[in-house]
Amino acid sequence: MTTDFTITDCLGTIRDEQPLINCVTNAVTVNDVANVTLHWGGLPVMSDDAREVDDMVAGAQGCLLNMGTVSEAGEEAMLTAGRAANEHGVPLVVDPVGVGATPTRDRVAEALVSDLDPTVVKGNYGEITALAGDNAEVRGVESVGEYADVAETAMALARDTAAVVVASGETDVVATKEAAYEVTAGDAMLGQVVGTGCMLGVTLATFAAALDDVERAALAGTLAFGVAGEAAAAGAFGDYEGPASYRVAFLDAVAGLDGVDHPDTDGRIERVIEA
Repeated sequence: MTTDFTITDCLGTIRDEQPLINCVTNAVTVNDVANVTLHWGGLPVMSDDAREVDDMVAGAQGCLLNMGTVSEAGEEAMLTAGRAANEHGVPLVVDPVGVGATPTRDRVAEALVSDLDPTVVKGNYGEITALAGDNAEVRGVESVGEYADVAETAMALARDTAAVVVASGETDVVATKEAAYEVTAGDAMLGQVVGTGCMLGVTLATFAAALDDVERAALAGTLAFGVAGEAAAAGAFGDYEGPASYRVAFLDAVAGLDGVDHPDTDGRIERVIEA
């Protein structure tokens, strides 16, 4: 079964495999994205120059494309990296940050999911809704508004892209063309730190690089990320006074999650739609 896994076993596989993850990501959170990759057990490389990125991706086991800061050079690098990932069979995660906010972001995001074959598409509720072609409220790179049908929307996008779709929010949704799951994990403090969405994106790339089943990798990565957020909030990695110190505790939680007692899939993953 897709949900028949433990976080501990998944983390052990990642640490054994040490997958190289090439990240074409935004300048705001590049350091946190690199650190989270390393803390899960992967090897980060942040090659974003179109002159070399195809060669770097060819030797990697995972690739993240994050359009948080859109530029012409960045668009070229993402498309070049994505084509290389598809050519060499490297799992590809697309994070269409801010799609729905401007026509430029809409165009770039559409190219990333139409011209490429992503393995996983990850976004917040608003981004996934906008990318699926429905009405969404996105201000800057933040999702606002209510999204009661996000599971159905994520499944529709999964059918359109042939990718596993992860919609992050108060309750995360993981969807394929055949089923949608709700993943109950995380803490409200994650929403007080800039870049946790970017860190979730590279988490999914790292899990997909090491685990054979993409659906399972998306569920396990989403759950592990949320559980790390809970462990940090519970003080398992030191007291925190606010968002800045919570961010440090969260990074420590990612690095040390396999040493913490935590529930696995029982009661955390619920299939809410089945085609």
